[in-house]
Amino acid sequence: MAPAPSHCHATNGNNGAIAAADTPVKTQHCARLLDADEFRRQGRLVVDLIADYYAGMGEYPVHPTVSPGFLRHRLPAEPPSRREPDAFAAAMQDVRDVILPGLTHWQSPRHFAHFPASSSTAGALGEALAAGINVVPFTWAASPAATELEMVVVDWLGKALHLPERLLFAGGGGGSILGTTCEAILCALVAARDRKLAAIGEGRIGDLVVYCSDQTHFAFCKAARIAGIRREHCREIPTYRDDAFALSPAALRAAMRRDADAGLVPLFVCATVGTTQTTAVDPVGELCAAAAPHGAWVHVDAAYAGSAMVCPELRGAVADGVEAVDSFSMNAHKWLLANNDCCVMWVRTPSALVAALGTDQEYILKDAAAETAAADGGEGVVDYKDWGITLTRRFRALKLWLVLRCYGVEGLREHVRSHVGMAAAFEGMVRADARFEVVTPRRFALVCFRLRSPNKKTANELNRRLLEEVNAASSGPYMSSANVGGVYMLRCAVGSTLTEERHVREAWNVVQDRATSILSKMEIIM
Repeated sequence: MAPAPSHCHATNGNNGAIAAADTPVKTQHCARLLDADEFRRQGRLVVDLIADYYAGMGEYPVHPTVSPGFLRHRLPAEPPSRREPDAFAAAMQDVRDVILPGLTHWQSPRHFAHFPASSSTAGALGEALAAGINVVPFTWAASPAATELEMVVVDWLGKALHLPERLLFAGGGGGSILGTTCEAILCALVAARDRKLAAIGEGRIGDLVVYCSDQTHFAFCKAARIAGIRREHCREIPTYRDDAFALSPAALRAAMRRDADAGLVPLFVCATVGTTQTTAVDPVGELCAAAAPHGAWVHVDAAYAGSAMVCPELRGAVADGVEAVDSFSMNAHKWLLANNDCCVMWVRTPSALVAALGTDQEYILKDAAAETAAADGGEGVVDYKDWGITLTRRFRALKLWLVLRCYGVEGLREHVRSHVGMAAAFEGMVRADARFEVVTPRRFALVCFRLRSPNKKTANELNRRLLEEVNAASSGPYMSSANVGGVYMLRCAVGSTLTEERHVREAWNVVQDRATSILSKMEIIM
């Protein structure tokens, strides 16, 4: 049999139209692109590769020692013009030999540098299932089950986190699943902007002011610029070590009053629960009280620490005052085993989102039967295209549903508690060595620490050197740093699904050994 063509249709050279009568379309090749037997065979190759990867994770250094361009120089400059023999198996071998050695291994049990990108069997297979089914649930009609499953699981998760009922569909609010917190913040900000401008006039967009702390993730000011807020109207309020780097309600109140007195319009406050550098927790309730006289929208960015709300003993540090917020977002892919990407956002007033982000011109997207049923007193239809930026959406709800079904709320609690316990053990090791100090209070599973220096002027440089040597250790841990209030510190974030107590102990041993070596060299020099 002659080889099938490398395309699925022919075109007429005169006008580019598909040739119907002159050149029959060959469908054999197209059918093979989703052949069931091929899918099973190649799928096993992928599953085996992933399973082997996790089983052999300890063989990889957490962070590769490569230089920019290393991969581009190993791969061809041009794509294959034709299908290679047994191309999929060959590509999988390249993944093993070329791709994996050049990755930073976020699932490594020795990865302590960043907040986790947690993985689980249910999360990974949920991703595969959603990719295989491959629906596009931009409206209810486009995939009714996908839309309604999303509505169910965001309420499930909201209840597991003990969010106020007013943020759930069950209480008149509602939620959606997005890719990242960056999207959630932008959606909330645009909704707040349009609501405010509807009241004061669109011509006053240049008077809008937004507020955060100097510890707030840079995604907030970036979102503000995208939303049309002037750069100089993004107020980053200073924080201080005495307040554990939390946003001061008094400082926020004073800043908003100054702006209002100057004829500007306070619009939006981004409170953070678990800042990136030190996991500082802003006092949400007091910030809501400060924002209320100005009618400012309050959003809580709990990307990392929101997951801790599954644990009753940790909820108090996170949830205080959250009943008064306008919106709340957290990343289930960070600590709740949902695999990238899975950010969940809840809003108290979904109509504000729809008013800002909704569209009603695309008649082809509408479903007359659903609209008629809603008009006749049936349940209202949620079209998630009107709740976010994108029209094309992934079926992320399927993955989150599998995680909740397979592990249950209690299983998620055990997962979070294990990491908090290991972080507490690491904190204890730091405190037991008089050469070190814990710089900021440990609330969750992040420990911020540093080596004490006999010379305060060189303390930051000493700790930079310590981090470099820790990360350079063969088969050692991978950590990161923060610089808050002029104080340079090391960050040890426990969160990998594969991390065990022995990995934490081994990490501390490396830190101690490198500190001993550095201090010994300093004594020789002095």
